[in-house]
Formats: sequence, structure tokens, C-alpha cells
Amino acid sequence: METIAPLWLWVTFGAIVLVSLFIDFWLLKKQGSQDMSMNDALRWSLVWIVMSFLFNGLLWWAVKDTSNSTEIANDKALEFLTGYLIEKSLAVDNIFVFLMIFTYFAVPSHFQKRVLMIGIVGAIVLRTVMILVGGWLLSQFHWILYVFGAFLILTGIKMWWAAGKEPSLEDNPALKLLNKLIPVSKSFDGEKFWTVENGKKIATPLFMVICLIAITDIIFAVDSIPAIFAITDDAFIVLTSNVFAILGLRAMYFLLANVASKFHLLNYGLAVILMFIGTKMCLIDVYKVPVAASLAVVVGILVATMWLSVRTAKPESQAS
Repeated sequence: METIAPLWLWVTFGAIVLVSLFIDFWLLKKQGSQDMSMNDALRWSLVWIVMSFLFNGLLWWAVKDTSNSTEIANDKALEFLTGYLIEKSLAVDNIFVFLMIFTYFAVPSHFQKRVLMIGIVGAIVLRTVMILVGGWLLSQFHWILYVFGAFLILTGIKMWWAAGKEPSLEDNPALKLLNKLIPVSKSFDGEKFWTVENGKKIATPLFMVICLIAITDIIFAVDSIPAIFAITDDAFIVLTSNVFAILGLRAMYFLLANVASKFHLLNYGLAVILMFIGTKMCLIDVYKVPVAASLAVVVGILVATMWLSVRTAKPESQAS
């Protein structure tokens, strides 16, 4: 795997992630059972975004110092920004799935915070492994790019087809399998994942939620990681753009949970983005789309989709 990032930047990135997780866990403990307010969610979402942009600035400086080239530094910073934006937009779809899971199991909001925190840590570990493996595969087998590209096109088509339909967990095969394999209590036992009923140790609904969140993380990682490799083959940029997009997931969830219905067209936009990126990957040996052009397309699609969503959103009285 090739990367232009110096060793000290890898170490700095690792330290930032550990400190960020420590702060998030500290906040989780400090808030206790208190719900995260909209103002707090907005404030912390902005903090994570600003931190990501500051890191991008550090990346630019490190690459310029290492390569002695402003042009290369600009390209790498643009790759990070594009990858981060793609991951952040796909994370919104991830949040809508989380919301569906929490609603289905009627998870109290103060329990949701802990589940999301565990999900974030799991997602970081999972994606780190998948990115390193994916980067190695691409360095050894160039043709895998075409596989990734075709997969993203098919995923985009499937997402477009499913957009607008009411999602449901009733027929979810993963949930059906979990229910067959694991006995589950009918009620929560605080924040415990396991409880005892009639002398037997059984899972609580919160454990089922954790399992479904983990499965969701895997599914979305399979979609999103190939999308970043379409932007750059630098494993460091792929990893850092992914992780920085994930770090603010908990705050972004509580920010968007109450306004999810206002972005009802977002999945159509994400579907187009995935199909665009997949096509870009399949044509990489014919024509390499500039990173700046990719960024412009992604931003344009997101802005247009969100604007149309807000314009066509039904008033609350009509929606109900």
C-alpha cells in the first residue's frame, strides 16, 4: 500500500482518534441519562467538522513539507475533502437506518447514546481492517477496481429502487436469524445486554439492537469504502476521511433524528452519487475524472437533493 503521509502524521492521527473517543466517552458519562439537546448536537457536530478541516490542513502541510510540492499537497487535501464528504453523506443514510432500528425496538433515547458509542468504536475498528485489506488487494490486483465499480453501480441502482419505500424490520433476515439463535427478553433491563429470567441467562432487546447496528456497520462499510478508493488509492487518506466522518456520528444522529422526514429525497441523491463513482472506477483506465470535478459533482448532487427535499417536504400535519 502506498501513502505519501509521513510516520509522524500516522501517529498524530492515532492520538487524535484516541483523544476524541475519550472525550466522547467522558461526555457520555457526564450526561448520564440526560438526553442530548438539539443545541448540544449541533454544537458537537460543528466541533467534529471543524476538527476534520483542521486535520486536512495538517495533511496539506505535511504533504507539502514531504514532497516540496504545493500541487501534490493541494491534490491530497482535495482527495481527503472529497472522501470525507462522500462518507459524511453516506453516514446520513446510516443514521436513518439506526433511527429505524431504535424506533422498532422502542429504545429510550438515553440508551441510544451508549449503543451509538459502541457502534462508532466498532465501525472504526472494522473499517480500519477493511481499508488496509482493500488497499493491499488493490495494490496487488488492479482489476479489483472494476469489481468495486460494478458493485457500486449495482448498489446505486438498488438504492434508487428502494428509495421512497417505507423501510421495515419485520422481514429482515438478520433479525429473523438472531431471534432463532438467541432467546430475548420482552423488556429492557436498564442498559444491560443480558438478563436472567426463570433462572436462565437471556439477551435483552438492547443486545439485539447492538447486533443489528454491527450488521448495519458492515453493510455500509462494504458500500462506502470502495467509493473512497475511487477518489484516491492512498490508504492513509481513505482511512482518515472514513474515521473523521464516523467520529461525529453520535452527535449527528441526535441532530438529524428529528428532521429525518425533511430529507426524504436524499437516498435518490446518494444512489446517483454511488452510480457516478462506480462509473468513474470502471472508466479509470480510459479517462481519469479529476478529483475537483468529482467533488463538484458530489456537492452539486447533495445540494440539489437536499434543496428539493426541503421544498417538497410535507407539513407535519399532512405527514401524520
